[in-house]
Amino acid sequence: MPKIRELLANNVQWATNKKAQDPKFFERLVNQQNPEYLWIGCADSRVPANEIVGMDPGELFVHRNVANQVIQTDFNCLAVVEYAVTQLRVKHILIVGHYGCGGVAAALESCRHGIVDHWLHPIKDIYRAHESDIANLPMSAQFDRMCELNVIEQVYNLSHNYIIQEAWAKGQKLAIHGWIYSIKDGIAHDLQVTIDGMDSIAPIYQFEPDAESGD
Repeated sequence: MPKIRELLANNVQWATNKKAQDPKFFERLVNQQNPEYLWIGCADSRVPANEIVGMDPGELFVHRNVANQVIQTDFNCLAVVEYAVTQLRVKHILIVGHYGCGGVAAALESCRHGIVDHWLHPIKDIYRAHESDIANLPMSAQFDRMCELNVIEQVYNLSHNYIIQEAWAKGQKLAIHGWIYSIKDGIAHDLQVTIDGMDSIAPIYQFEPDAESGD
């Protein structure tokens, strides 16, 4: 286990290597942050967002939490989304889960884990909604499918938010994608659940454009 001073030494070495490879790398970072992508992913340390998609710092705006949740009362997540959409004007939001997610596993258990159980409760609702479809699968396949279904649900959750819908109402190009990452081989898979406009949203979740915005 590296000590704290070793982490700082590693940081110096990383910065030195970056400057050797690209002398103006940090100069560009200081001058501008202009990513086209927002990544909403799991806090799991085995899922490093930038590295998975081969991007440098500054190219990917990132929010992470336990089990990559998008909850309408999570103001941390919503503040990130609002800034990314209205200020950075990202074009793509990637909601990325991963197989073997500990948060999904905990949600499927009956034992208590602490306050995180309240955070993970919506995943139990996902299981209940799809139980008839996955109950006959082997346990490992059930777990994998739940990791996928959790991502799909979060894509829809985000599309139901007024921040996203106001951007669409103003003609902003913005798509929400659902991906699943495999820690076993390092490959991310598109779950084919992209939403890029109001047509894919049930009427009950649709907000009228803000009258004050003039739309």
